[in-house]
Amino acid sequence: MMPGPRVPWRKSLLVRLLLTSVAIAALSVGATAWLAVETTTRAIQEERGQVLSDDTDILRQLSGFAATHADWNGAQTLVRTLSRTTGRRIALTTETGHTITDSAAPGTTLPARASATVDPLTTDTYTEPGAQLAGIDPRAVGPYRLPAAERAQLKKVAEKRLACIRRDGLEADLRQIPSGHTTVVIEGGEGSVPAECLDSDYGRPTSTEKKALGELGALVKPCSDRTEYLSDHVALSIQFIPGLDTPAVPGFVGTPLEQQAQTCVDNARRAQLDPYVAPRAKLYLGNPGGQPAGFDLSPTNKAKIIGVTALVLAVTIAMTTLVAIRLVRPLRALTAAARQPPQEHARVTVTTKDETGYLAAAFNDLTERREQLEAQRKDMVSDIAHELRTPLTNIRGWLEVTRDGLLDLDPDLIASLHDEALLLQHIIDDLRDLAAADAGTLKLHREPVRADELIAQVVSAHSAHAESSGIRLHAHTDPGLWLDADPVRMRQALGNLVSNALRHTPADGTVTVTAWPADDLAVLSVEDTGSGIAPEDLPHVFERFWRAEKSRSRHTGGSGLGLSIVRQLVEEHGGTATADSRPGNGAVFTIWLPRAQQPDGPTD
Repeated sequence: MMPGPRVPWRKSLLVRLLLTSVAIAALSVGATAWLAVETTTRAIQEERGQVLSDDTDILRQLSGFAATHADWNGAQTLVRTLSRTTGRRIALTTETGHTITDSAAPGTTLPARASATVDPLTTDTYTEPGAQLAGIDPRAVGPYRLPAAERAQLKKVAEKRLACIRRDGLEADLRQIPSGHTTVVIEGGEGSVPAECLDSDYGRPTSTEKKALGELGALVKPCSDRTEYLSDHVALSIQFIPGLDTPAVPGFVGTPLEQQAQTCVDNARRAQLDPYVAPRAKLYLGNPGGQPAGFDLSPTNKAKIIGVTALVLAVTIAMTTLVAIRLVRPLRALTAAARQPPQEHARVTVTTKDETGYLAAAFNDLTERREQLEAQRKDMVSDIAHELRTPLTNIRGWLEVTRDGLLDLDPDLIASLHDEALLLQHIIDDLRDLAAADAGTLKLHREPVRADELIAQVVSAHSAHAESSGIRLHAHTDPGLWLDADPVRMRQALGNLVSNALRHTPADGTVTVTAWPADDLAVLSVEDTGSGIAPEDLPHVFERFWRAEKSRSRHTGGSGLGLSIVRQLVEEHGGTATADSRPGNGAVFTIWLPRAQQPDGPTD
């Protein structure tokens, strides 16, 4: 077979492999980048939400400090604690820019702008988690803060009312506002309080509260006197303690007059509380290192992501290209070797231990087996020609001598020619049996066969030959042993072994045929006392036309196919045949065959 042109699929395979790898890499990198962006975005959102929550809590606590202190003295401890807890930089300055306190080291530059203004009198922050209030921080109580005695008295009155309400089966609880005033919070509002639980002492301002409310009235008077009817509404608004629920005033709800009155009261309250709270301060929040918090998807960061993605993709393509070239190179070598003429038996070099290396090794093994089969084929043709030439040459020679009148055709010559013809027929029959076995057309008629009868028939057929050669032929069988076999083919196989043993056993020697059971197998052996077989020859004894005599001498007779036929017939029966020998101690040929159950009824 002449090598053809370079096949285009080589490049096509490499291109397809590269395109597939690039597509997979691109999809993988794209999916990974998308997942990373989504995860990062979610993490950023969560981080920002946490930062916002922390910042709100910082502002709430600083506003509470300002509401309960007349100045910022002592705020440094709170600021450091909050900074350590939240991981944020916290700085407070006056409205003119003078630093009050800072969690960062001295000299650290403040952020570009303030995050919030801390003013408990004008607050817009979370005073409680989840509840946003606006206006005056309820923790700024100033002159409304009750002394211990008044707190205890109010609490006692509130507990009495609570007990009465609960006896009536209503749900209620106590609540203390920042000033120390204890009130009863009842489900359904004050309108649901039973009549027997109404107490004139409950809700009555204490001495401290009356004094503070009087001060508030004086502060709100200039504003309320400017508008008709406004003073009446203002008078009602200032009768309620800061921090307690202030009921709506009938006729004024949502009206401009009500709003104007409330503004007067709020301004008066701020003026009243101003001496008791810390001055307004600006709040600066940031990271301890001064860098922006978190990571955002700005154009710069997006460009970084795209650059890293492109770099990963480029590296992936480069590595895939190297791997693809390394993978395709041995495949090209395999293709080139496979396209060589069969007689060259080309091989490839195994350079890897992966699947490609295994393929190359398998190709080399296949080449070696093909080379061996080719050698066996040539040897077999030569052996067949040799085996057929010898008897045909003898027959032709004797016939030519007789035709030329040089020798008379006597009975001895006819007997010699007959023997040569029988040998020729024997070789042809053996070749036919082997050809049938190779083609799978060898027919077996299996049936239960008694081992002792089979061996007795074989021994009887070869007893005359053994006696004429001065060889003792013995048989030993276990009674009741049955074989699952074709009796004709098995007599042929066992007869070939006995005939082979007789040919290689000298006079006064012994050939023993034995049969015994071994689990579910029947074992048949033929043992002789001949010269034996050399260890290096044992693996070849069942090969066709093989003889231990390298000179191919036929002084021992036979076709050279007998043992091959034995192995073929035994394997057709599902058994095995082996040979064992030690030089000078004879040889033992053993057959293992499936056993059969003894059939019911008479066997004769």
